[in-house]
Amino acid sequence: MTLTYDSEMFRETFESEFTWLNGFMRNVRRFGYKIAAVDSLSGKVWTYDELNKDSNMLANALKKDGVKKSDVVFLQLYNSPQFLFGYIAPQKIGAICNPANFNLSPGETAEIISHNKPKVYIYDVEMIDTAVKALSISSHKPDIIIAVNNLQKEISLPEGHILYENYIANSSDENPPIDFEPHIYDEIVRLQTSGTTGTPKGVPLNNVNEVLSAHDVIMHFPLNPTDVTMNMTPWFHRGGLHSGGPTPTLYAGASLVILRTFNPKTCLDCVEKYKITYLTGVPSVLSLLANRQEKHPSDISSLKGIITMGSPLEKEACIRFQKVLTPNIFNGYGTTESFWNTFLRPFDLPEMSGTAGRSCTDDEVRIVKVYDDKKAEPNDMVPTDNQTEGEIIIKCPAKSTYCYVNNEKATADKFYKGWMYTGDIGTWDEKQFITIAGRKDDMIISKGENIYPARIEEVLNQHPKVSECIVTGVPDSTRGESVAAYVIAEDESLTVEELLDYCAKSPNISKYQAPRYYRFVTELPHTATGKKQHYIIKRQAKEDLEKGLLLRK
Repeated sequence: MTLTYDSEMFRETFESEFTWLNGFMRNVRRFGYKIAAVDSLSGKVWTYDELNKDSNMLANALKKDGVKKSDVVFLQLYNSPQFLFGYIAPQKIGAICNPANFNLSPGETAEIISHNKPKVYIYDVEMIDTAVKALSISSHKPDIIIAVNNLQKEISLPEGHILYENYIANSSDENPPIDFEPHIYDEIVRLQTSGTTGTPKGVPLNNVNEVLSAHDVIMHFPLNPTDVTMNMTPWFHRGGLHSGGPTPTLYAGASLVILRTFNPKTCLDCVEKYKITYLTGVPSVLSLLANRQEKHPSDISSLKGIITMGSPLEKEACIRFQKVLTPNIFNGYGTTESFWNTFLRPFDLPEMSGTAGRSCTDDEVRIVKVYDDKKAEPNDMVPTDNQTEGEIIIKCPAKSTYCYVNNEKATADKFYKGWMYTGDIGTWDEKQFITIAGRKDDMIISKGENIYPARIEEVLNQHPKVSECIVTGVPDSTRGESVAAYVIAEDESLTVEELLDYCAKSPNISKYQAPRYYRFVTELPHTATGKKQHYIIKRQAKEDLEKGLLLRK
């Protein structure tokens, strides 16, 4: 028997209906009665039907004000119900949801506004000073400026700003008419890179990217409609939105617990109260959860697993988390541009902890040689000996658009021959387990030797008196650069002499890699995803060296 089909009809149907919004609307129809979201701050609950109606109110209000296909809706919001509405509503009218970090400075915020030219700006009143200053210096002024006041603070809004509830007050909760042609390659979300190397860049994501990113999570957890998820990190970044956040959870028909900001007690209380099955957070957050659980145990028996991301999962930490929190620990490695690309699963632990796992089902990951004057070709790979370091490159067209918004130079720098060149340095073994060593930009060159901070940081973090550290390079007239370590001490008795002796005796640090300078600090800079911001410490270290603030024997 020969099967026949109308290829043109199939193409048109696929291109218009393979969208994240259609997946969500399927759940509204079949799970309308089921809990879609719970706000842990207020205790308010939304069914799928109610979430759709509240999203419609925003969509219809925006549509009435002339927001149309490809217009940008800029969000600077904490995890909140309004973030959910701001994610769903623009898709209903063909607009683009553009979430960004609420901790950005006014100048950084203004830069994003000027670059992306949003028609709408929705911000949390907790950052009103930043919003006002950013708007005053931005070259672009959004037509609609909406303030969200979930903490019910007494606030006086500037002229032209309107409270969210007032903006949607008279809006219909019916599905808005679709007067545009949806397409699988329509940009529906624009993320900003987390900024480990400086100025954030706009990453456009289309319907295919969103749907297949959701499929990735559904497949890897696995996630199903009976699950309850909570992401302990902000939704404005890829790991927040897509790893156990709104994108996969609402596409799967599961339930989402909204956590405004992280607090270990609140998180564990939520697990117990809402019977959460999957948590997502960076390793440093998991450490705080484990501390709390050891001292004040909660009933967390509902957990099927915890997903970490943003930084390597070290072996001792992994064993502790498996014992105290759940035996099912996952670790995802990826980028804003490409979501997860490798995944470390519970059956690989604890033996392979410290690695980033192997490539995901639909991804290909390689480690290629590093040259000073050119990119390595995609097939110019380093040996799988777990020793030879190279640059990690990724191929995952299903989850990436392989470009930045209005930034041809950055696009050319990052993408080459269908591969994304991450700038991350790593090794791999014969089973293709990837281990991250650091970033090319973070690399320290001392007497011609390449030194990657992550390797030294892992060793220092194993010292019983070290809580956390960042390693960077400082100018050295003889060596080119010397290694400096910024350390948060677990014990105030820790001294530079102890650390020098510890490194000298360590079998995992060569003499030329051992830090020559130290400074004890109380905090270190991180992105919202928990990634260490080496470039900030590098700048500070140069100033501290000049001021004589770095300690050495």
